[in-house]
Amino acid sequence: MDFFTAMDVSSSAMTAERTRMNMISSNLANANSTRTAEGGPYKRKDAVFSAAPMASKFNAALNRLSQKDPTGVAVVQITEDQNPPRLQYDPAHPDADAQGYVALPNVNVVEEMADMISATRAYEANVTAAQAAKSMALKTLELGR
Repeated sequence: MDFFTAMDVSSSAMTAERTRMNMISSNLANANSTRTAEGGPYKRKDAVFSAAPMASKFNAALNRLSQKDPTGVAVVQITEDQNPPRLQYDPAHPDADAQGYVALPNVNVVEEMADMISATRAYEANVTAAQAAKSMALKTLELGR
Protein backbone atom coordinates (compact mmCIF):
# COMPACT_ATOMS: atom_id res chain seq x y z
CA MET A 1 0.00 0.00 0.00
CA ASP A 2 1.44 3.35 -0.96
CA PHE A 3 1.28 6.62 0.96
CA PHE A 4 -1.70 8.01 -0.92
CA THR A 5 -3.76 4.85 -0.52
CA ALA A 6 -3.11 4.89 3.23
CA MET A 7 -4.24 8.51 3.37
CA ASP A 8 -7.33 7.71 1.26
CA VAL A 9 -8.32 4.87 3.59
CA SER A 10 -7.91 7.05 6.69
CA SER A 11 -9.75 9.98 5.12
CA SER A 12 -12.67 7.77 4.05
CA ALA A 13 -13.00 6.54 7.62
CA MET A 14 -12.84 10.10 8.98
CA THR A 15 -15.55 11.19 6.53
CA ALA A 16 -17.77 8.28 7.57
CA GLU A 17 -17.26 8.99 11.28
CA ARG A 18 -18.04 12.67 10.69
CA THR A 19 -21.34 11.64 9.06
CA ARG A 20 -22.05 9.36 12.04
CA MET A 21 -21.32 12.26 14.42
CA ASN A 22 -23.71 14.49 12.44
CA MET A 23 -26.46 11.87 12.85
CA ILE A 24 -25.77 11.62 16.58
CA SER A 25 -25.91 15.41 16.90
CA SER A 26 -29.21 15.47 15.03
CA ASN A 27 -30.61 12.77 17.31
CA LEU A 28 -29.58 14.67 20.43
CA ALA A 29 -30.92 17.97 19.12
CA ASN A 30 -34.30 16.38 18.39
CA ALA A 31 -34.58 14.25 21.54
CA ASN A 32 -37.76 16.14 22.51
CA SER A 33 -39.19 17.01 19.06
CA THR A 34 -42.78 15.85 18.98
CA ARG A 35 -43.56 17.16 15.48
CA THR A 36 -41.88 16.56 12.12
CA ALA A 37 -42.77 17.37 8.52
CA GLU A 38 -43.73 13.70 8.02
CA GLY A 39 -45.99 13.84 11.08
CA GLY A 40 -45.43 12.37 14.51
CA PRO A 41 -42.31 12.53 16.65
CA TYR A 42 -38.74 12.58 15.36
CA LYS A 43 -37.28 9.14 14.59
CA ARG A 44 -33.69 8.33 15.54
CA LYS A 45 -31.30 8.14 12.58
CA ASP A 46 -28.15 6.08 12.15
CA ALA A 47 -25.46 5.79 9.46
CA VAL A 48 -24.77 2.38 7.87
CA PHE A 49 -21.14 1.78 6.91
CA SER A 50 -19.76 -0.52 4.23
CA ALA A 51 -16.26 -1.49 3.11
CA ALA A 52 -15.24 0.33 -0.08
CA PRO A 53 -12.27 -0.39 -2.36
CA MET A 54 -9.70 2.42 -2.31
CA ALA A 55 -7.05 1.43 -4.87
CA SER A 56 -6.22 3.41 -8.00
CA LYS A 57 -6.31 1.51 -11.33
CA PHE A 58 -2.55 0.86 -11.25
CA ASN A 59 -2.54 -0.16 -7.61
CA ALA A 60 -5.63 -2.30 -8.15
CA ALA A 61 -3.76 -4.28 -10.82
CA LEU A 62 -0.76 -4.76 -8.54
CA ASN A 63 -2.89 -5.63 -5.52
CA ARG A 64 -4.92 -8.17 -7.50
CA LEU A 65 -1.70 -10.12 -7.99
CA SER A 66 -1.03 -10.17 -4.25
CA GLN A 67 -4.74 -10.49 -3.26
CA LYS A 68 -4.44 -7.43 -0.97
CA ASP A 69 -6.96 -4.82 -2.04
CA PRO A 70 -7.00 -2.01 0.54
CA THR A 71 -10.48 -1.04 1.61
CA GLY A 72 -11.78 2.12 3.18
CA VAL A 73 -15.26 2.79 4.44
CA ALA A 74 -18.28 4.52 2.96
CA VAL A 75 -21.67 5.53 4.31
CA VAL A 76 -24.14 3.60 2.18
CA GLN A 77 -27.38 4.52 3.90
CA ILE A 78 -28.97 6.65 6.60
CA THR A 79 -31.62 4.58 8.37
CA GLU A 80 -34.46 5.55 10.68
CA ASP A 81 -34.93 3.54 13.87
CA GLN A 82 -38.25 1.69 13.64
CA ASN A 83 -38.74 1.31 17.41
CA PRO A 84 -41.98 2.83 18.68
CA PRO A 85 -41.93 6.30 20.25
CA ARG A 86 -41.75 6.76 24.00
CA LEU A 87 -45.10 7.60 25.56
CA GLN A 88 -45.13 10.12 28.39
CA TYR A 89 -48.19 11.18 30.34
CA ASP A 90 -48.60 14.95 29.97
CA PRO A 91 -52.22 15.96 29.36
CA ALA A 92 -51.27 19.67 29.20
CA HIS A 93 -48.94 19.15 26.22
CA PRO A 94 -50.38 20.41 22.88
CA ASP A 95 -49.50 17.07 21.18
CA ALA A 96 -51.13 14.87 23.84
CA ASP A 97 -53.62 12.27 22.64
CA ALA A 98 -57.11 11.73 24.09
CA GLN A 99 -55.68 9.75 27.02
CA GLY A 100 -53.13 12.49 27.81
CA TYR A 101 -50.04 10.70 26.43
CA VAL A 102 -47.43 12.45 24.30
CA ALA A 103 -45.42 10.45 21.73
CA LEU A 104 -41.75 11.42 22.20
CA PRO A 105 -38.82 10.47 19.93
CA ASN A 106 -37.22 7.04 20.35
CA VAL A 107 -33.89 8.70 21.22
CA ASN A 108 -32.01 7.44 24.27
CA VAL A 109 -29.66 10.27 25.30
CA VAL A 110 -27.31 7.96 27.22
CA GLU A 111 -26.97 5.64 24.20
CA GLU A 112 -26.34 8.62 21.92
CA MET A 113 -23.60 9.92 24.22
CA ALA A 114 -21.92 6.49 24.22
CA ASP A 115 -22.14 6.43 20.41
CA MET A 116 -20.65 9.93 20.32
CA ILE A 117 -17.66 8.81 22.38
CA SER A 118 -17.22 5.78 20.10
CA ALA A 119 -17.35 7.95 16.94
CA THR A 120 -14.89 10.42 18.45
CA ARG A 121 -12.43 7.66 19.35
CA ALA A 122 -12.70 6.08 15.88
CA TYR A 123 -12.09 9.48 14.27
CA GLU A 124 -9.06 10.08 16.51
CA ALA A 125 -7.67 6.62 15.65
CA ASN A 126 -7.89 7.40 11.95
CA VAL A 127 -6.22 10.79 12.45
CA THR A 128 -3.39 8.95 14.19
CA ALA A 129 -3.14 6.46 11.32
CA ALA A 130 -2.97 9.30 8.79
CA GLN A 131 -0.28 11.04 10.86
CA ALA A 132 1.70 7.78 11.05
CA ALA A 133 1.52 7.38 7.24
CA LYS A 134 2.68 10.97 6.82
CA SER A 135 5.53 10.44 9.28
CA MET A 136 6.64 7.28 7.46
CA ALA A 137 6.63 9.13 4.13
CA LEU A 138 8.73 11.95 5.62
CA LYS A 139 11.21 9.44 7.07
CA THR A 140 11.49 7.82 3.65
CA LEU A 141 12.28 11.18 2.08
CA GLU A 142 15.01 11.73 4.70
CA LEU A 143 16.80 8.63 3.44
CA GLY A 144 17.78 10.55 0.30
CA ARG A 145 19.81 13.13 2.24
